[in-house]
Amino acid sequence: MHEETRLPRNGKEFVLFLAIISILSVNIIAPLIMGFKFGFSKEVYFETIQVIPFVWVCVVLLVTLVVNPIVNKLVQKFIEPTDSFNARVLFTILFSVTILSILLTVIGSWIGMRGISLEPIQTFFYDWPRNFFIAFWVEILIAQPIARFAMKKLHAVQVRKAVNV
Repeated sequence: MHEETRLPRNGKEFVLFLAIISILSVNIIAPLIMGFKFGFSKEVYFETIQVIPFVWVCVVLLVTLVVNPIVNKLVQKFIEPTDSFNARVLFTILFSVTILSILLTVIGSWIGMRGISLEPIQTFFYDWPRNFFIAFWVEILIAQPIARFAMKKLHAVQVRKAVNV
């Protein structure tokens, strides 16, 4: 694949890319999920805001240690060398959101409840489809496009600097 300007090219860029996606995602997805589950109110929102930093740390750790290695292997099984950038991105988002939503339906509930219980496991098949749906559309319509736009702009600035030197 040719050098893609919409993707990170090194570790620093990956950190920025991950930060943009994870901060946007956690700050949009968590309040939506909590609102649909417990009602949209100031109290629910403020309760959600208090746990977002812990959920964000969990998301970053899960993405770097668990999700990315699995997704990279899965994407390779489903794409061909001739597939477009958009096809690769769609499969990556689909697999990432599927894995993260499965894990965070349970772990995120534990973080929100501030304790481990069987409730998220018992209500998993009720909660997970809603969580997946919310996360998928936030990723595909908001978080990923913004992060890719930021990468494209960053790379354009780098090219301008290199040309001016």
